[in-house]
Amino acid sequence: MDPMHRMEQLVTELNQHNYQYYTMDQPQISDKEYDLLYDELVTLEQESGMVLPDSPTQRVGGELLKGFTPHRHLSPLWSLDKAQNIEQLRSWNTRVLKLVNDYNSKNPGNPLPEPGYVIELKFDGLTLNLTYTNGELVQASTRGNGTVGEGILAQVRTIKSVPLRIPYTDGTIEVQGEGIMNLSVLNRYNETAAEPLKNARNAAAGALRNLNPKTTAERRLNAYFYNVGYSDDIQFANHQEMMDFLRENRFKVNPSITYFHEFDDVMEQLAAIQENRGQLDYLIDGAVIKITDMRTREVLGYTDKFPRWAVAYKFEAEETTTVLKSVDWNVGRTGKVTPLARVEPVELAGVTVSNCTLNNVGDIERKNLKFALGTRVFIRRSNDVIPEILGKVTEESDGEEIIYPEQCPACGFPLEQRGAHLFCNNKLACKPQTVARISHFASRDAMDIETFSEKTAIQLYDELSVREPADLYTLQFDDLVKLERFGEKKASNLLAALEHSKDRDLASFLYALGIPNTGKSTTRMLADHYRDLHAIMNATVEELVELPDVGGIVAESIVTFFADPFTQAAIEKMLDLGVKAKAPEAPAVIVEDSFFSGKTVVLTGTLHQLTRDEATQRLEALGAKVTGSVSKKTDLVIAGEKAGSKLAKAHDLGIPTIEDEDELVRLLNQQG
Repeated sequence: MDPMHRMEQLVTELNQHNYQYYTMDQPQISDKEYDLLYDELVTLEQESGMVLPDSPTQRVGGELLKGFTPHRHLSPLWSLDKAQNIEQLRSWNTRVLKLVNDYNSKNPGNPLPEPGYVIELKFDGLTLNLTYTNGELVQASTRGNGTVGEGILAQVRTIKSVPLRIPYTDGTIEVQGEGIMNLSVLNRYNETAAEPLKNARNAAAGALRNLNPKTTAERRLNAYFYNVGYSDDIQFANHQEMMDFLRENRFKVNPSITYFHEFDDVMEQLAAIQENRGQLDYLIDGAVIKITDMRTREVLGYTDKFPRWAVAYKFEAEETTTVLKSVDWNVGRTGKVTPLARVEPVELAGVTVSNCTLNNVGDIERKNLKFALGTRVFIRRSNDVIPEILGKVTEESDGEEIIYPEQCPACGFPLEQRGAHLFCNNKLACKPQTVARISHFASRDAMDIETFSEKTAIQLYDELSVREPADLYTLQFDDLVKLERFGEKKASNLLAALEHSKDRDLASFLYALGIPNTGKSTTRMLADHYRDLHAIMNATVEELVELPDVGGIVAESIVTFFADPFTQAAIEKMLDLGVKAKAPEAPAVIVEDSFFSGKTVVLTGTLHQLTRDEATQRLEALGAKVTGSVSKKTDLVIAGEKAGSKLAKAHDLGIPTIEDEDELVRLLNQQG
């Protein structure tokens, strides 16, 4: 037989056996028989010098990597909102039911179904995002910040429950799952390991984020998959269809997935999972509850951070005791001075804990910690956040006193106590809060000043006396180029980024200001409602509390913030220096009879005369529906510079395209 043909046979047969063994837990041949086939394949590969891309011999790990390559996900990997108890879980469900009922009352002709629920185990490992193109695994990455992760393809290829090739070959998909180390595997590993591993979660994460794929292979990791995050074409009606798709394409899906119509049944199942948690061969730290119907998910949508149609139910956190050694006081962006406890190092949930949270002086008093230095305290670690101190082991005040600072630990300014918190009001000359305020202003979700970092903020504070965000717009090339680590290119890049940031919209500017008690959703709502910076600055508490999601505390924070003369002067200075802080133009009245009316349109590539958001707004105003993926239902693809797979797919499907931006602008102007 031709060697290549025999290699193809062996790869197919061995991959089938791997699937039956690692994914289905149903081995069809003995280990000895498998080894004979595997050895034959290795011999053929050595003799021919050829290796097929999905050969099982590629799972042993390759050469040491130089570093991780950033990978931008095709679709965001969202965090999940958390419910710490049953009351919070019921509150989530109440919000879901209200949103569904509100939608149905406005759309009686096309109502959403009664919510159904699916419960999945929340694995305690490392999130994986796998990319398959035409059936082949082409990339694997960590979650990262949800938008960009670290490429770990070489490491993930060593996980034998991860398919290197799948039957679905119609374009590109992204599949999410969790890389884990089974507890039984951890125990066997530690029996012979020179350096035993402390925890299965850290063992999995450490293996996947290890630059030596051979180390990953030695850990014998496993993976379960639970979501299709992106697809060029395929759509699902419900969660069951998505799970069937994953199983049909040889992904390992955890069998402990349950579906319910009644929310009370969800509560019972959660209790059963928690009760049986210790019998599992892997770590879980909770369960995830999702709405099953995909159209309902689309209608419910997302907040700034979380999908509204899913929530993570967190099991009771792990606790232990240790000795409280000292308390440090740190200054934040708003001037709040926060205590940080230093404790004797102790193992908790697989990590060594030496720092713990103490929220404020009120927290110290409430937990009977005022005289606790040198005594034993309870600590709890929940998820991956810094552990918190729950209280003293004994009731007696038998330790040394925690002394509350009267002056700012950074600048020496007298502190003011407001409620349970201490504040430094030295906004202009307290270095840590000034640096934090400038760093926040420049951050991606705010003014998005490229090349800027906290180190840059510190350097500008120390060497060029930058004391507020407005000072950034007064920087000069001759001053920057003299700084250490600032060459001509870096100086020019920073000045260009600052100039570009002047065009950020009103919502971004409001968020960049760092108004206390407001996040991105609140600042965007303010921008959309008032559409004018000075109107927001002059708004009253009575006006603000009438707006969605603005309560009394948030309204007071907004009014107090803009009433501060320091804030007013800083804003006017930035406006004088060219910062626009303008709301986007109000959407035009939809034109029903236009070239774009009724068309499903996909934008791809880079546009230069319009931003992607501007193009979307104008197309929607002309009656188009703008979507993110190309399918047979797409009517038109608009391709800018460096358009890739979406444009190619449009050509394959015979979908009309506009590949000239001048033509696009002409049509938009003509129709508008």
